Amino acid sequence: MRISSLLACLALAACAHSPPQTLSGRIWDARAERYVAPEQLFERAAKARHLLLGETHDNAEQHRLQLRVLEALAARGETRVLAMEQLDSERQAAIDAARAAGVDAERLADAAQFERKGWNWPLYKPLVEFALAHGWPLAAANLSRSDARAVVAEPARSRLAPAPPAVLAALERDIIEGHCGAAPPAARLAGMVAAQRARDARMAEVLAAQRGGTVLIAGIGHVRRDRGVPLYIDSGDLVSIAFVEVQEDKRAPRDYFDGFATRASFDYLWFTPRAAREDPCKGM
Repeated sequence: MRISSLLACLALAACAHSPPQTLSGRIWDARAERYVAPEQLFERAAKARHLLLGETHDNAEQHRLQLRVLEALAARGETRVLAMEQLDSERQAAIDAARAAGVDAERLADAAQFERKGWNWPLYKPLVEFALAHGWPLAAANLSRSDARAVVAEPARSRLAPAPPAVLAALERDIIEGHCGAAPPAARLAGMVAAQRARDARMAEVLAAQRGGTVLIAGIGHVRRDRGVPLYIDSGDLVSIAFVEVQEDKRAPRDYFDGFATRASFDYLWFTPRAAREDPCKGM
């Protein structure tokens, strides 16, 4: 689901303004409530079994920083499974076969049936190239669109226990905000919440199935500890990093904990400039 990308713009970006330069590029440790250097973040990330990197999908700088994190782990001699929301798990066998055949990133994307336009393939290609060059396995982490549509139509197909009321309310709010404040009909909203939860649960299942360490590339909403993938991982051995687009009227990290997130939502916030984009709600 692309809701996480739109939400990041609506909740974390002032779409009509340029971000302040003083915060962009800095990393905030949400638990220690202090800035940290990249090397401190890399050291902490290397100790976690699961590393979750939450993005705004169309932000090129955030993808550059994701690659920087991967390179820092590789420089420490690590080989991890690179799991991606952008790859549907039903294509895993085809991806593995393409890897075994020694294909390049473009041919692997073909095998994965990567939705090049919807996901803006040039932003993800360097991550796939990294995995190929460093011998990191690729894990297709997401539900297929057909499976997600089936859950929207019939939420019980997710086979998940009912969400806690606070989680349910937060996800409903996310979806409504992702639709520019226009609430879908109640039945459809319930289905969309179920599909979002099913995606998170599938990503968690894929991560947990790996024998070694993992890195997940996903939308910022999916890596939230309070309502995303971490809720479905039976392990506290994870680190969640949110790449956050700065806002002109928010000049300190604490200003970002104002309804979008709490200090328990992410372990680190890595601030970046806002990507150039039109207001997604313009004309609605």
